[in-house]
Order: sequence, then C-alpha cells, then structure tokens
Amino acid sequence: MKIDLTGKTAIITGSTAGIGLAIAKGLANAGAAVTVTGRTQARVDDAIATLKQALPTATVDGVAADLGTAEGCQSLIDRKPDCDILINNVGIFGPKDFFEISDEEWQQFFDVNVMSAVRLSRHYAQGMKQRDWGRIQFLSSESALNIPAEMVHYGMTKSAVQSISRGLAKVLAGTRVTVNAVLPGPTKSEGVGKMIADIAKQQGVSEAEAEANFVKENRPSSIIQRVAEVEEVANLSVYLASEQASATTGAAMRVEGGIVDTMA
Repeated sequence: MKIDLTGKTAIITGSTAGIGLAIAKGLANAGAAVTVTGRTQARVDDAIATLKQALPTATVDGVAADLGTAEGCQSLIDRKPDCDILINNVGIFGPKDFFEISDEEWQQFFDVNVMSAVRLSRHYAQGMKQRDWGRIQFLSSESALNIPAEMVHYGMTKSAVQSISRGLAKVLAGTRVTVNAVLPGPTKSEGVGKMIADIAKQQGVSEAEAEANFVKENRPSSIIQRVAEVEEVANLSVYLASEQASATTGAAMRVEGGIVDTMA
C-alpha cells in the first residue's frame, strides 16, 4: 500500500512535539502540505526546522496560537481558512487527586482538550463538505474507556471527544468526509517522558525502570507491556488520512497496545 497525499493540506494541532509532531512528519512524508501549531512562535519554529531537516522537500509552515481559547482558534482559522485534513491532537494531561481538582482546572481541561476540537472541526468540516472530501481525526485515548482514577478530568475530556467524533461522522453522512477517533495508550510523547522522569526521580530508579513500573502498576492489562513509540500512533493517523481509508468513519481506532480488555 502506497499512501499518497500529494495536493492535500493538513493542520495538526499541538504538533510541536510528541504524537502531534510525529503525525505531521508522517503526513508530510506522504506528500501533504502540513501546518503545525503550538502556543509559542519559538516552539513552532523549532518544529518546522525539525521537519525540514528530516524532509527537506516537504511543504511545512506553522501558526502560533493558544487553541484553548476561542480567540486562539479564530487566529488559526484566519491564517488557514481551509484544509483537507484536520488532526485534533492538542491536549493537556497530568495526574491529580480527584478531590484536589478545582473548578478552574476542570474548565481548563475542557477548553483545551474538547472545545479546541469543537471549534476547529465546526469550521473546517464545512469546507470539506462543500468540496466533498476531507479527513477529521480526534486524538482520544484508552483513558476514554478506562477512566484513570488519577486523571478523572483527563479521561472525561477524552470520552467527550470520542462522542463528538462519532456524532460528527453522522452529521457528515453520505459525503466523502470521514471522521474518526484515534485512541493511543501510554506513548513516549514529551509530556509522558517528563512524567516518567519525575516518577524516576521520586522513586530513585532509572527512567527505564520507572517506565516499566508505570506500565505494570497503571496499565497491567497492556498486551505489548511497554510504552508505545509516537511513530506507532502516527502510522495509524496517516492511514486514516489516506484515500485508502475511505470506508472507515465514525470509528474509534485503538492503538493502545491492547490495554482495553475487549474485542469490540
């Protein structure tokens, strides 16, 4: 199978590092013109430089914006009015005792993880529908199904985007616009790397030991028994963005190493 996205434009939110950057690289490698986003211009510039170094002939640009706000989403839309592929990847996470999560934190998680995707999908899906071709993806998580006791607020937002993904697919029924959710498990993103490093420091062990302990203690049902690489998630995303995935829509596509103990 040869995936060719030549002539397609893609916006990947939260793509200055981790899974988002890996998806941007995968889409660019398949020929798409990609736009990366991040909160600061410095981070965006670094991501563009990284992609151009790996793929010198790729078409890459970027937009710095806080997509956790309506104003930030609008600034991206103003800069990039249309796209063929929208990857709603931007998100925040972090373990916290349920009884210590404030109203403000609940709202922040909802604004960044959910409303960014709602606002951007609401805009870009209309152009895709008019052109009768498009791909929208929502980065959910196995935490949408296995709500983690240490991150209830995060799990809530990932369940929400999965619901929105399924509903939007129905809204676009009969068109050649597909909408899917992608469910990674623990993945070696920048954020997870920092979390593992913090755990290692707290426990006085190596990061490799901390990573292994994290999987055993927090995701014991994992079949791969390890933290996934960002490229493993990106590979699924690139496929879902392709013409070959034209009959896959309204789906929750799991790339979580078998953590969720179900055959569905």
